[in-house]
Amino acid sequence: MACGVTDMRKGMDGLAAQVQTMLRLDPHGGAIYAFRGRSGDRVKLLWWDGQGLCLFAKRLEKGRFVWPRAADGTVSLTPAQLSMLLEGIDWRNPLRSWSPEAAC
Repeated sequence: MACGVTDMRKGMDGLAAQVQTMLRLDPHGGAIYAFRGRSGDRVKLLWWDGQGLCLFAKRLEKGRFVWPRAADGTVSLTPAQLSMLLEGIDWRNPLRSWSPEAAC
Protein backbone atom coordinates (compact mmCIF):
# COMPACT_ATOMS: atom_id res chain seq x y z
CA MET A 1 0.00 0.00 0.00
CA ALA A 2 1.18 3.46 -0.82
CA CYS A 3 0.69 5.65 2.23
CA GLY A 4 -0.43 9.21 1.85
CA VAL A 5 -2.57 10.70 -0.91
CA THR A 6 -2.44 9.86 -4.62
CA ASP A 7 -3.79 11.83 -7.57
CA MET A 8 -6.76 9.68 -8.64
CA ARG A 9 -6.56 11.03 -12.20
CA LYS A 10 -3.54 8.77 -12.77
CA GLY A 11 -4.05 5.64 -14.81
CA MET A 12 -2.11 2.40 -14.75
CA ASP A 13 1.00 3.84 -16.39
CA GLY A 14 1.17 6.79 -13.98
CA LEU A 15 0.62 4.55 -10.95
CA ALA A 16 3.19 2.02 -12.20
CA ALA A 17 5.69 4.88 -12.59
CA GLN A 18 4.89 5.99 -9.03
CA VAL A 19 5.56 2.46 -7.74
CA GLN A 20 8.95 2.48 -9.49
CA THR A 21 10.12 5.99 -8.66
CA MET A 22 8.60 6.84 -5.28
CA LEU A 23 8.29 3.39 -3.70
CA ARG A 24 11.33 1.89 -5.47
CA LEU A 25 9.45 -1.35 -6.10
CA ASP A 26 8.71 -3.40 -9.21
CA PRO A 27 5.10 -2.97 -10.42
CA HIS A 28 5.53 -6.22 -12.39
CA GLY A 29 6.43 -8.29 -9.33
CA GLY A 30 2.95 -9.71 -8.69
CA ALA A 31 2.13 -7.65 -5.59
CA ILE A 32 -1.05 -5.60 -5.36
CA TYR A 33 -0.40 -1.86 -4.94
CA ALA A 34 -3.20 0.20 -3.41
CA PHE A 35 -3.60 3.98 -3.71
CA ARG A 36 -6.12 6.28 -1.99
CA GLY A 37 -7.42 9.65 -3.12
CA ARG A 38 -7.44 12.84 -1.05
CA SER A 39 -11.10 12.59 -0.01
CA GLY A 40 -10.58 9.02 1.24
CA ASP A 41 -13.61 7.56 -0.53
CA ARG A 42 -11.73 6.23 -3.59
CA VAL A 43 -9.09 3.57 -3.97
CA LYS A 44 -7.21 2.16 -6.95
CA LEU A 45 -5.40 -1.18 -7.04
CA LEU A 46 -2.61 -1.96 -9.47
CA TRP A 47 -1.66 -5.61 -10.08
CA TRP A 48 0.50 -7.49 -12.59
CA ASP A 49 -1.23 -10.79 -13.41
CA GLY A 50 1.69 -12.25 -15.36
CA GLN A 51 0.42 -11.03 -18.74
CA GLY A 52 -0.36 -7.37 -18.17
CA LEU A 53 -1.19 -4.67 -15.65
CA CYS A 54 -4.68 -4.63 -14.17
CA LEU A 55 -6.24 -1.52 -12.66
CA PHE A 56 -9.19 -1.81 -10.29
CA ALA A 57 -11.05 1.14 -8.80
CA LYS A 58 -13.65 1.45 -6.04
CA ARG A 59 -15.59 4.41 -4.67
CA LEU A 60 -17.50 4.14 -1.39
CA GLU A 61 -20.93 5.74 -1.43
CA LYS A 62 -20.70 6.37 2.32
CA GLY A 63 -17.71 6.45 4.62
CA ARG A 64 -13.99 6.47 3.96
CA PHE A 65 -11.29 3.87 3.48
CA VAL A 66 -9.21 3.41 6.64
CA TRP A 67 -5.67 4.04 5.46
CA PRO A 68 -2.49 3.20 7.37
CA ARG A 69 0.22 5.68 8.32
CA ALA A 70 3.84 4.75 7.86
CA ALA A 71 7.17 6.52 8.02
CA ASP A 72 8.66 4.83 4.94
CA GLY A 73 5.70 5.27 2.57
CA THR A 74 4.52 1.66 2.31
CA VAL A 75 2.65 -0.85 4.46
CA SER A 76 2.04 -4.54 3.78
CA LEU A 77 -1.37 -6.02 4.53
CA THR A 78 -2.55 -9.60 4.71
CA PRO A 79 -5.20 -10.68 2.18
CA ALA A 80 -7.81 -10.56 4.99
CA GLN A 81 -6.83 -7.01 5.95
CA LEU A 82 -6.99 -5.88 2.30
CA SER A 83 -10.42 -7.45 1.97
CA MET A 84 -11.68 -5.60 5.05
CA LEU A 85 -10.15 -2.33 3.83
CA LEU A 86 -11.94 -2.67 0.48
CA GLU A 87 -15.24 -3.33 2.29
CA GLY A 88 -14.82 -0.10 4.28
CA ILE A 89 -14.18 -1.99 7.54
CA ASP A 90 -11.61 -0.68 10.02
CA TRP A 91 -9.08 -3.47 9.41
CA ARG A 92 -6.85 -2.28 12.28
CA ASN A 93 -9.37 -3.31 14.93
CA PRO A 94 -12.16 -5.47 13.46
CA LEU A 95 -15.03 -6.51 15.68
CA ARG A 96 -15.18 -10.26 16.10
CA SER A 97 -18.51 -12.08 15.98
CA TRP A 98 -17.50 -14.06 19.09
CA SER A 99 -14.73 -14.29 21.61
CA PRO A 100 -13.77 -17.19 23.84
CA GLU A 101 -15.08 -16.81 27.39
CA ALA A 102 -12.86 -19.31 29.19
CA ALA A 103 -10.24 -21.91 28.45
CA CYS A 104 -11.46 -25.49 28.76
